[in-house]
Amino acid sequence: MKQILFTTALTLFAQTALADAPVVVAATASQSAGGWTIAVTISHPEKGRDHYADGWEVLDPDGNSLGVRVLAHPHVNEQPFTRSLGSVQILPDLDFISIRARDNVDGWYENLFRIELEN
Repeated sequence: MKQILFTTALTLFAQTALADAPVVVAATASQSAGGWTIAVTISHPEKGRDHYADGWEVLDPDGNSLGVRVLAHPHVNEQPFTRSLGSVQILPDLDFISIRARDNVDGWYENLFRIELEN
C-alpha cells in the first residue's frame, strides 16, 4: 500500500482570505487493490446546522469529479475533523489529485488542496 501526504503553505493564506470557508488542512491518499482511500482533514468555523462544512470532492487534474464525500452533520466540537472516502478510482498515469470543500451556505469553494501521487 502506498500512502502520500501533502500539505501546503497556501492553507494558511486560504484560512485568512476566506474566514468562513471550509479549509482543507491535510489530506492523504492510500492505494490498495480496490482503489484509493482519500482521507481529508477540514477546518471550518461551524455554527451548527445553520452553517457547516457539508462535503468535499476529489478532482482529477482536468477538474473532473472522482468522488464526493457528503458530510451529513456539523462538527462544532470536533475541529479540525477528518473523514475518508474509499474505492476512489484514479487513473495510474495521474501525478496528482485535488480536493475542494463546500459548506451548506456558500457551496463549493474553489481553493484546491493538491495531493501528489506516487503510482
